[in-house]
Amino acid sequence: MSASRTRGVLFLCVANSARSQMAEGLARARFGERLLVQSAGSEPSQVNPYAVEAMREVGVDLAAHRSKSVQTIDPATVDVVVTLCAEEVCPVFLGAARRLHWPVPDPASRDASLGREVLLARFRAARDAIDDMLERSADELTGG
Repeated sequence: MSASRTRGVLFLCVANSARSQMAEGLARARFGERLLVQSAGSEPSQVNPYAVEAMREVGVDLAAHRSKSVQTIDPATVDVVVTLCAEEVCPVFLGAARRLHWPVPDPASRDASLGREVLLARFRAARDAIDDMLERSADELTGG
């Protein structure tokens, strides 16, 4: 990393629809201009409405976020890659970045019988787990 460039972090999961999107929003809110924050996935889909709702509850707006492919990320902008997969196979990021792994269970479910409140609770739990990891890893992420 050159002295003139802001340190960069990439949050990575499969669909770039929930965990990595929430991590991106939380990290931007927490670190501001001190960190270039990006998120992507190996199989991008769309941002999950429950992720948008859970983040809105903590004052972070994901409404304009879009799922992105990891292939669109310039490796030169990434110093740290954080994978957020738990039960699924994590995507690979080719580059010289330091790698961290935060296993956060996927809050999304195709099981419609779970109901809105159960799903929202799962997204809140994922959000809070990510926020806790951001707090504990702040120095490692920012280089401070």
